[in-house]
Amino acid sequence: MIGLIRNIAGVEPIKKVKLDKRTALKKAEHYCAYQERSQQEVRNKLYDWGLWPNEVEEVISELIGTNFLNEERFASAYVSGKFKIKKWGKVKIKQGLKLKKITDRMILTALNTIDYDEYLETIRYTAEKKLGSITEKDPYKKRYKLITYLMSKGFENNLIIDVLKSNNLP
Repeated sequence: MIGLIRNIAGVEPIKKVKLDKRTALKKAEHYCAYQERSQQEVRNKLYDWGLWPNEVEEVISELIGTNFLNEERFASAYVSGKFKIKKWGKVKIKQGLKLKKITDRMILTALNTIDYDEYLETIRYTAEKKLGSITEKDPYKKRYKLITYLMSKGFENNLIIDVLKSNNLP
């Protein structure tokens, strides 16, 4: 079945093809094999492909059964990537996982894989790197900007203060 959707300019209609369940399952397997996905990401993609709610849940069950979809594995990969590559803190990582509809238990388990000393070292490294780009002369404003930046990266306020104090940073 082909539905019509108008593009942003409203000029030409764009054809949207509804996939059958078997084709959608194959595409979803490729989608999950490319990188770890949450159930919600796959669910949204299946709806985009035009599947009905009962078909979506059947495909997701099949993907879980064949281990293409694993929430625990996704949460672990997400935490690892965001911490090691993007240098995000636990608060921001937790928010990201909640947006992906990961359970609190899985979030906690995945966050506990972050080594505490490595976490503190990341805060220190990020603080020192940011200090080089803050041009503020007033030490109080400089400290405020640094703390605000680190909090926006998802680090906890008490840990930021401890790291700054123990490393003689402003």
